[in-house]
Amino acid sequence: MTDAPRKESRPDDANLVHTEMMPIRWGDMDAMMHVNNTVYFRYMEQARISWMDTWASSGGADAEEGPVVATASCQFRRPLKYPGSIEIRLFAGRIGRSSLPTYYEIRRADDPDTVYATGDALFVWISNVTGKPVSFPDELRRRLK
Repeated sequence: MTDAPRKESRPDDANLVHTEMMPIRWGDMDAMMHVNNTVYFRYMEQARISWMDTWASSGGADAEEGPVVATASCQFRRPLKYPGSIEIRLFAGRIGRSSLPTYYEIRRADDPDTVYATGDALFVWISNVTGKPVSFPDELRRRLK
């Protein structure tokens, strides 16, 4: 975690689609007394799940189709420490036939001008029967555009 220049992964045309507030829990920290790197992925996951809960046609684990995360990454900028709250901003990129890139910014609620981490995750809409990519349902595609 340095102040070296970083390439931003979020394209300019990505749209802010969801904001999630959550506390930093004491148990999120590791022996170095900062939030463990793996927990950043959990923060992004929770924002993603909360956003997906707003989808009318997302279905459950037993649905015939649904999203999976094909790739995920995180760029750690500054260490987060307990106590405090964070804001996760979730942006959606351009939807493809069966994929949707998402991008994340993690900020402290008491320091909203500083980005503590950025990340991205690629959704792929799949058949839960075959495990292969299929087209996003038209209704969901309209909601995501």
